Amino acid sequence: MALRPTRYSYADIKKITDNFKKELGQGGYGIVYKGKLSNQILVAVKVLKINKGNGEEFINEVSTIGRIHHVNVVRLVGYCADGCRRALVYEFLPNDSLEKFISSGNQKSTLGWEKLQQIAIGVAKGIEYLHQGCNQRILHFDIKPHNILLDHSFNPKVSDFGLAKLCSKDQSVISMTVARGTIGYIAPEVFSRNYGNVSYKADVYSFGMLLIDIVGGKKNYRAAEQDDSEVYFPEWMYNQLEKGKEIEIETEKDEDTKIVKKITIVGLWCIQWYPAERPSMKTVIQMLEGENMPVMPPNPFASMNATDTNSTSHEIQFSS
Repeated sequence: MALRPTRYSYADIKKITDNFKKELGQGGYGIVYKGKLSNQILVAVKVLKINKGNGEEFINEVSTIGRIHHVNVVRLVGYCADGCRRALVYEFLPNDSLEKFISSGNQKSTLGWEKLQQIAIGVAKGIEYLHQGCNQRILHFDIKPHNILLDHSFNPKVSDFGLAKLCSKDQSVISMTVARGTIGYIAPEVFSRNYGNVSYKADVYSFGMLLIDIVGGKKNYRAAEQDDSEVYFPEWMYNQLEKGKEIEIETEKDEDTKIVKKITIVGLWCIQWYPAERPSMKTVIQMLEGENMPVMPPNPFASMNATDTNSTSHEIQFSS
């Protein structure tokens, strides 16, 4: 059984972070600082901004991941709820986020395709655990490269559970009043019920976009034949594969080319427009780990283009 997270006072948090000396990053939720516990264990401390909206988010995050432990899910070490001050204390992961390594402008990208495939499988296992391995199903709703942290061996861990929702495993539909997530990774049904009910399949869609990000961001792709500079990258990828062409990613060996193709096909399965047509994360893992190349999925963009997309597809753009 995983240890419950420790409750800290705000004075403890100041001490742990050496009075907020080293900032690791920031976002809409607040600022993350590097810290050290009394037993010399490094931690990342997320200090939440004080506003009306983050009380629920804070309790959500503590209650959601405070009681689970999986090799591919970031561990919550402790928290602070001192008056109106809120902080979350996580294990420190030295290699930052996956986003830093797959963004095409980053010259420090040292991850090969074999390691990227292992990272993709690890993330899939983390999400599958959230969906099936806990007493209640945990829907993340913000799967993206920025929220995949890497440890000293570049093993991935799913992080940032501020938007997560809990539901029972036999509950197939989630009620949601507002769309949650990051543009570019949000499933169509989260925007509009015309495409189906919101369920764990929304995370599958986001994971598919993450896979496509891995392929599109790892190296510059070449779409020289395309006159349209606004070509939607996932659709271009599908068309290439459908024509029997390779995704023109620079690879050093044939095995890498196969990995690129496999990651792309699995990603395209995951971003099927209608939730019922997407695989479960268990099936996704089988496809990524299997020796055989997965079969091509139906064209997800045929459904998208055949529907009235005024309110939806214009908002869902690929984030490279």
